[in-house]
Amino acid sequence: MRRKVKNRNIVKPDIKFSSEKVEKFINRVMVCGKKQTAREIVYGAFDVIKEKAKVENPIEVFDTAMKNTGPIMEVRSRRVGGANYQVPREVRPERRQALSMKWIIDAARSKKGQPMHLKLADELIAAAKGEGEAVKKRENVHKMAEANKAFAHFAW
Repeated sequence: MRRKVKNRNIVKPDIKFSSEKVEKFINRVMVCGKKQTAREIVYGAFDVIKEKAKVENPIEVFDTAMKNTGPIMEVRSRRVGGANYQVPREVRPERRQALSMKWIIDAARSKKGQPMHLKLADELIAAAKGEGEAVKKRENVHKMAEANKAFAHFAW
């Protein structure tokens, strides 16, 4: 069994909203160490969310989007007696958050023809409503886990 990771990087809360989750999201958006650019993209997306969704606090939309895209079950590959099985496993909260952020950002990056902050805002709003590419990705992962439920006894 793996031992627990001791030296996990502790992220300081972000400047504007004092939220560690938002700072992690900014770090995920960041490319090539350009943190200020990533901050501008995320805060710009939050401003657009404020206008489009007509909410006072865009963090509520962000949190809802994170909840709607975070997977509960996923499949992990497991080799048993010369055959590989897709074994369904529960997702730890840290991984759930990381996958949720990754899928939202990937979905926003895959769109074409708009600035990143607009694409990110659209994806966050769609995810908060239970729509969009990131939510579809989550549902596909859940379907895979459901389809491979027969191999749950191989879980370690």
